[in-house]
Amino acid sequence: MDTTAEPDVTSLISGFEQLADRFVSGLLARFAALGDVPAELENLRASLAAEGTSLLGLLFEIVLVVALVAGVFILLARRLAKASSTSSAWRRFFAGVAAIVVALVIGFIAARLLAGSGVPLQTLHLWTVVTVLGFIILAAVRSLLMASRRTEFVEHSAHLAALVRDLSLAIGLAIIGTALIATLRLWSVGPALGDLLRTSLAIPIYVLFAWAVWRHRRTMAAAVAGPRPRSRWRTRLAKMWPAIVIAFLIITFLSTQAALTLGASLRGSAVLLTGLIFLAAPHLDAMIGNWAQRGLESPDISILAAAGRQTARFTVVAIMIAMLGTLWATPLAAGFGVDLREVAKGASGVALITLVAAFLWNVVGTATARALRAELPAVGGDEEALGAPRSRLGTLVPLISAVGKSSILALALLSVLVSIGVNVWPLIAGLSVFGLAIGFGSQTLVKDLVSGLFFLIDDAFRFGEYIETSGAKGTVEKISVRSVSLRHQRGALATIPYGEIGKIQNFSRDWMIEKLTFRVAFNTDVEKVRKIFKKIGQDMSANPELAGDMLEPFKSQGIGEVEDGTLVIRAKFKAKAGRHFMIRRAALIAVHQAFQENGIQAVPKPLTSNPGAA
Repeated sequence: MDTTAEPDVTSLISGFEQLADRFVSGLLARFAALGDVPAELENLRASLAAEGTSLLGLLFEIVLVVALVAGVFILLARRLAKASSTSSAWRRFFAGVAAIVVALVIGFIAARLLAGSGVPLQTLHLWTVVTVLGFIILAAVRSLLMASRRTEFVEHSAHLAALVRDLSLAIGLAIIGTALIATLRLWSVGPALGDLLRTSLAIPIYVLFAWAVWRHRRTMAAAVAGPRPRSRWRTRLAKMWPAIVIAFLIITFLSTQAALTLGASLRGSAVLLTGLIFLAAPHLDAMIGNWAQRGLESPDISILAAAGRQTARFTVVAIMIAMLGTLWATPLAAGFGVDLREVAKGASGVALITLVAAFLWNVVGTATARALRAELPAVGGDEEALGAPRSRLGTLVPLISAVGKSSILALALLSVLVSIGVNVWPLIAGLSVFGLAIGFGSQTLVKDLVSGLFFLIDDAFRFGEYIETSGAKGTVEKISVRSVSLRHQRGALATIPYGEIGKIQNFSRDWMIEKLTFRVAFNTDVEKVRKIFKKIGQDMSANPELAGDMLEPFKSQGIGEVEDGTLVIRAKFKAKAGRHFMIRRAALIAVHQAFQENGIQAVPKPLTSNPGAA
């Protein structure tokens, strides 16, 4: 009987019981501390009197400074926006920075004139900075969400404007609450009053956030989904996103209250910034993804610039993760005595390697996408037409891309391991031995790989070509390192290892000669049939839908043989490979109509009977 697990379970249960007792005692202490609120209010009034002001006077000064800063900021922002509406993005950015600086300067001057010095001046400075930061946050949220209006995935911009309005109201209330808590901390207010303010402000803020998300859940889901085409995981995330946000708000509220109960309050600024990052992440990703997709599709943007746009999505995600880690993991690491400088050094090295790898990955992906878009033919609506196959470059590019991306990923993983101090040489040696073992033990695999390499070097087949091997035939639909997949005209998909292909017949290269056979009565005028076929060939050559694919016109080859009193007349034409099926069908239709119009009787092929049958 294993007795080692019993102490672990006992200690775990004991730890939960201690935590529960601590939580209950903390909750009772919070309720008991509410009786100290009047005393702490008196202490606050005494502190205000010592600084030569009062609670109403300080509130009036705060409101006056906030109104002055807000008015100056809004006025300057609107005027500068009108003046620079036709200017470049950099000029608009510097115009916004100028509005911020002017608003801060005017706020500081007003604070000096109203409060003089001391804690009241620090309080007014705090509210000045918070006001400007609040407008910056609200403007950023509005710009981020309203950017969806310029794309196809939001039907009505009015719904999006309503979402922005409700979220701005909740964010503004959260900013005011954070500033009030910081003000109480600045005036060294007791814990009971601070706890009461945190809880009384947190409840309406979280309820307002949840109400705004639930009310506009469809609009938010559409904005998160991004432009079409959308991946499956992105569509599912968009549908679940409003519920995820509400769950995040509930968990954050409960965590904040639990931390207060256990005596370890969370910073309001960290909670607010985390919520903003969480809310803005998918919308920012959708906006950057749309911007990156436009760069990928535009031929005027270079491959490096388009890859940089693709890498920007990864960079934004990395920055957000780093910000969340700085907000929450840094205090925890400091509590455990971890050297933050070493952690930051290692993390920055890993981030740099990952960023370079992501950029190279996107360079390969962008070059592949553009090469395939240029090489991919436009297939018409005819289901039987094979269309022009891809070029040799279009066939080799996906394989080269897969090899390149695999190499980048492997080098990036090895570089990350080296940067964090892991010795990778034993791992490389082990993989080499493992690869040799596979090579010696899998002769069929080696045969497939080598055969495939020479097939591709010889340019034996390409994507979209119709080929026939010793075991299957069909259109080349997939080419991998080990095998090729052929789609039969009836829909079946055959996957053939290169080592088992054998002889290849390619029906899609350059040109094809199509020969047709017609059986007519023995007394048919052969010269008349020849003239009919010549006329059909001239008509087909004059048809603009067929002329571009015909290399030699449809013509008669005369009598091929005589069978059982029947004339077998042959005809042929030469056409581009892959397009002869359509021309063959047009020729058969024309011959059938011509035979009916000229009274030429076609004779069926006689059935062969079994001479041994009784």
